[in-house]
Formats: sequence, C-alpha cells, structure tokens
Amino acid sequence: MQQNIQQHRVIVIGAGYTGASAAGRLSRRLRREDVSITLVNAEADFVERVRMHQLAVGQDLRPRPFDEMFAGTGVRLRLGKVTGIDVDRRTVSVTAPEGTGAPETLSYDTLVYALGSAWSTHAVPGAAEHAHDIAGRPGALRLRERLAAVAPGTPVVVVGGGLTGVEAATELAETRPDLDVALVARGALGDWLSPKGARHLRKVFTDLRITAHEHADVTAVHADRITTTEGDVPAAITVWTTGFAVHPIARATALETGDTGQIVVDATMRSTSHPDVYAIGDAALVAGPGGKPLRMSCASGIPTAWQAADAIAARLTGTKLPTTAPRYFNQCVSLGRKEGLIQYVTADDRAVSAALTGRMAALYKELVCKGAAWGVANPTMGLPTRRRRVTAEPARVTATAA
Repeated sequence: MQQNIQQHRVIVIGAGYTGASAAGRLSRRLRREDVSITLVNAEADFVERVRMHQLAVGQDLRPRPFDEMFAGTGVRLRLGKVTGIDVDRRTVSVTAPEGTGAPETLSYDTLVYALGSAWSTHAVPGAAEHAHDIAGRPGALRLRERLAAVAPGTPVVVVGGGLTGVEAATELAETRPDLDVALVARGALGDWLSPKGARHLRKVFTDLRITAHEHADVTAVHADRITTTEGDVPAAITVWTTGFAVHPIARATALETGDTGQIVVDATMRSTSHPDVYAIGDAALVAGPGGKPLRMSCASGIPTAWQAADAIAARLTGTKLPTTAPRYFNQCVSLGRKEGLIQYVTADDRAVSAALTGRMAALYKELVCKGAAWGVANPTMGLPTRRRRVTAEPARVTATAA
C-alpha cells in the first residue's frame, strides 16, 4: 500500500485589507507542497477602501493588481462573486464575472471568511434610491460621475457624523469649493473626539465652509432634499455614511452569528460553531479589550487577519498558537489633503486628551494609508519567514493499491 497525501485546501473569500493580508501571510508561513491557497474576489485589483472618498471627488488612485501583488507566492486568485457557502459539505459557490466562465463549486479544508461589509441604509425611506455610497469602488465611481456633472452652488449633503462622513465632507469641500457642502450628524459634531480634537474639527469645517446640522436624524431621502427631525435640508446629491452592514451570506449558513450577522469567533478568529472556518475583519464578531466588540475598521481588521493566518499555520504545523490581543491606539482622520486629525485613544477605543492636528496629522494619516496598502503586499512586514511543513492536521489521506 502507498499513501497519496493531498494538499490542505485553504480558501479565502474576499480580498479587501483582511482577506488579502491573510492569504499572503499564510503563503509565507506554509510550504506550497503541503497547502493550496485560493483567494476568491470579484475584482482583479486591490481596492484601498479607506481612500474611496478621494476616488469619489475625482482623484486617481494607484492601481494595485493582485496578479502582481501575489506573484511568486503561490496564492491563486479566483475571480468571481461568492453566492453561497455550505459549511457542512465544506464548499463555496462562486459565480464567474459575466461572460468569463461557468459557475463553480470550490471545496475547502479551511475557509477564511473575509467578505467584509457594505453600506447600510438602516431602512430609511428613499436612501437606497437616492443616496450615494462610498463603501466600495462601484459606489465611489458613481458618485464621482455625478459630481462631475453638477454646476457650482449645487447642495451636497453627507449623512453621518463618524469617521467616514467627516472625511467625505472635508474632501468634497476642499476639492470642490464651488459646491454647497453640508453634513448631518445624529449627535454633536465630533462628539466621539477629545475636546482638542473636536475644536480642531470645527475649525476645519469653518475654514472649508461646511454647514453642520447637528442632533438631527434623517427620516427620508428625496431626489432634491433630505428630511430630518429638525426639518428639510436641500440636497441635489446625498452621500450616505451612517455605518456598515455585513454581507448576508454568513447568516444564511449554519455558522453561529451574532445579532449583527457577524460570525462569532474565539481569540484565534476561529468560528465557535465550525472549527474549519475562520472569520476576520468586519465579518467577525471579535471581543476586544473589556469584552467590547471591535468596531468595523481597517485598524482592527488587519490584526484579525494576522491572528487568523498565524493560528491556521500553527494548528497545521503543530507550533505554538498566537496569543496577541487586539487593541486600539488611535483614530486617524483625513480632513482633505492639507488637514488631518490623529485622535489618541485607550485600548478599548475611548478618546484621551492627546491629539495631533494640522499638516503633521495629514502626513501621518497619509503614511498610515500607504502603510496599510504596503502591508497587504508585505503581510509579514518585510521580516524573513520560514515556511513550515503541515504536520498536525495533514490534508486528507487516501489509501491506494501498491
């Protein structure tokens, strides 16, 4: 008798910051002879999601094709849209881009779920029909086209007073000072910042002539205005940034999910219900410091990708499991290309008094953005790594006649 040992099949679905990082990091931890790594994504290029407000206002971003990013790593890119997961059969259903091939069912031994999140309208009437999103490249490009066609003085309203909304409003106002830019926030402008950070944000809004409608809930979106609890606000263009919702596929499976639809995981990002599935980034319900769930962000997502990749490698090679606990250090906010705000925070993401503002903060944020993209292509941060053999959980072994 002889043994035919097949490769352990790892499939990573979603190639944003977390999925691409996880795939690349795994490829540097494990021997290619022992493991196959397939990365499934709908687009052939890596999208810098944290720069979508820049793309929307007409700035061109550097292309980052995956075939260059993963050249020589052994990671196989499968272009397509994930349409379903069967966690009992351990398969992923993928629909190819239109006109490029037939649907396919991929089998896995380990699945890394990194489908992330998309914009959420919170069921506000008219938002889906009339508002624009910048949660991904398609939405940002649609907004870009719409902005290019409007005349000076056109009212543009950003809904949402969080990080994405503030960045979108300031980028719009700086790039298009001819437009009438406003922001609508449920609470006070910058109420999540320290007093120093909030003062600086208000100063930048004043300098850029952005109108802030505070303590106002949006109840409806129309083609020419939005309706809030404080009255109507003119809006020829509405940009919706009130938060994100995870991809619905996980909830449609047998995976244990939380109220948000995120997959419940342990400290190694392993599903609590299906040990051959790992969830990372926005798709994972991760307990941070004090048991508080991590917010959806690049800052928390990339560490979960590293944790999952290292845990998978450790379990497959019989080495020590990683024990790094996720935490926060700061919130980096671009306020156009010339201004910025770095709000330092506690481990559980509460603002402290210290904040960096002005041009230095803008440079800091730009370095963070560039560093995040560089880190996706260099998931071990440029440090030498050793590819280990799969020993602890070898792939399926089948007996054949000698």
